Amino acid sequence: MSTANALRTILIEKLKNDSLVLPTLPRIAIKVRDTVSDPDSNLNQISALISQDAALSARMIRIANTAHFSRAVKVENLQAAVTRIGMRQIKNIVMALAMEQLFVSDNEFIAQYLAKSWQQSTDVAAYAMALFSVYKRENKHTPILVDTLTLTALLHNIGVLPILTEADGYPDVFAEPEFLEQAINDLNSHIGVAIVKAWNFSDDMIESVKYYANDSHNTAEVSYLDFVRLAVLCQKNEDNIAGCAEKLAPFIKKGLVSGIEDIADDRFYEELAASKATFE
Repeated sequence: MSTANALRTILIEKLKNDSLVLPTLPRIAIKVRDTVSDPDSNLNQISALISQDAALSARMIRIANTAHFSRAVKVENLQAAVTRIGMRQIKNIVMALAMEQLFVSDNEFIAQYLAKSWQQSTDVAAYAMALFSVYKRENKHTPILVDTLTLTALLHNIGVLPILTEADGYPDVFAEPEFLEQAINDLNSHIGVAIVKAWNFSDDMIESVKYYANDSHNTAEVSYLDFVRLAVLCQKNEDNIAGCAEKLAPFIKKGLVSGIEDIADDRFYEELAASKATFE
């Protein structure tokens, strides 16, 4: 049995037997999510929770001062940062920062793959945020929420984590990277769905993780899945968006964008740069 097939077979067996070790969210993320979900909670409580993590507090202040959130006055303390960002966005930003902590490894080769995967995830999230800004200019009453979309886009590739962890026992896959890519392509969405369900995320997020790479499944109305798909397409072809007219056609028909010009002008790239700064 080839290395690729051995890794794939073991992953499938562990999925079937419910024995695949799935990543768990850091405690601070769970606490923040639970507190935000409590209708009696307030920003002071959220600030107190985040202040328990110095690194997280510093990141929140920096994010509050990025172009995506910034106003004329620079914030210099956590309370002001939390107030500026707001309750709904705080939850998902904390989730994103907590997820970043999962994309690390002591294994040099795995660490490289994890870093690449996390960069790709944040780039897709940034594209999703910028694309949504374009869409909302003409669709101000859409039920889609930018904070939920951001987290949904970040989660789209989460299935790589257990795959790379399992690959640690198969050093040969790193000698021939196509072995690892095959396992990721085959199982990423299946494992990703298991993780998102274990983390108790919404059905919209589960749908996006499950089907973002499967064009046979579509929604009747514009959905989070559509934005994730379009963001993945843009991220993969960011050096040649103009050459993607045929692939963009379904998204134009559905109304996510009116044409290539929407994602090729200076205004869009300014939105994209501001969105990317949120994750730096």
